[in-house]
Amino acid sequence: MNLNIVLIPGDGIGPEIIGSAADVLRVIGKKFGHTFAMQEVLAGGCAIDQTGVPLPDETLQACLKSDSVLLGAVGGPQWETLPGHLRPERALLGLRKELGLFANLRPVKLQPVLAAASPLKKEITDRGVDLLIVRELTGGLYFGERGRGEGDMGPYAYDTEKYSVEEIRRIGTDAFDTARKRRGKVCNVDKANVLESSRLWRETMHELKKSYPDVEYSDLLVDNAAMQLIKDPSQFDVIVTSNLFGDILSDEASQLTGSIELLASASLGKTTCGMYEPIHGSAPDIAGKGISNPIATILSAAMMLRMSFDLTKEADAIEAAIDAVLAKGCRTGDIAAGMPSIGTKEMTENIIEAIEA
Repeated sequence: MNLNIVLIPGDGIGPEIIGSAADVLRVIGKKFGHTFAMQEVLAGGCAIDQTGVPLPDETLQACLKSDSVLLGAVGGPQWETLPGHLRPERALLGLRKELGLFANLRPVKLQPVLAAASPLKKEITDRGVDLLIVRELTGGLYFGERGRGEGDMGPYAYDTEKYSVEEIRRIGTDAFDTARKRRGKVCNVDKANVLESSRLWRETMHELKKSYPDVEYSDLLVDNAAMQLIKDPSQFDVIVTSNLFGDILSDEASQLTGSIELLASASLGKTTCGMYEPIHGSAPDIAGKGISNPIATILSAAMMLRMSFDLTKEADAIEAAIDAVLAKGCRTGDIAAGMPSIGTKEMTENIIEAIEA
């Protein structure tokens, strides 16, 4: 296959981890006979510095014309004082919206060899952690009406949560369809006891579940869900939820695996290319030190091969190589848990050697 992949290194550790994933893709291409044409473009803080905007039109057009997008991370403290529409994170929101990427899939799986890195007690990790968070990505609080004003108690700010039935149905359908390929369980997470948007969300999910009698369905309020993720994550298979709740719960869930730098994600729509990225941020405190964990980004590349290109053997090869490297004791600092640690370059080289072997 000849595939056009847009790389968005972004800010902080983004260029380091995207470099690792690109190296892995080149090795996969050579091993399996594919050509991956990889084009780097600007987005986030680095784009602001060079062009004055977080998402240049050239970047958006390149993504629209690509077969898939692989993104590192955006943001950093040097841009935190900018107006909201010029913050680096607006690049992410813009890409999701313009590419129509309404479904974000975030798999959370604890590898037994990393159990010591998880903060969970052994009796909990022994039951296993293998769940998928399906997060709505182009609606809700992040895209609703917002603003500031003056009131009786002085200046105020507001953000609006709004969801349509169709937005809820399409993300719910993805969750149910995905559960059929897993263990057949969907848990809807909302705040229906307080929020009207959540009440519509729950009503729509209840109507939708009638079309999936073979899938076990449940509802949880988001505060209870946050607690249950720590108490007994083995009870979950597929969690479906809104943009805001999905953002928060998936970061919480990442710690069940030992590190947020282990979690990949796929952002998908119906008609355009997908965008794949680690769920962690730009980690400016360790940028340039060569100690970041590239596994989440490399796993994101594996998700891209599997989900956008149907290259199952190639994705399996990457995932098997990572498993093998972890099994032999290779650890970056975030998952060392008392073991000797290696850097970004060394971890990448070990994964590549395992693929080639």
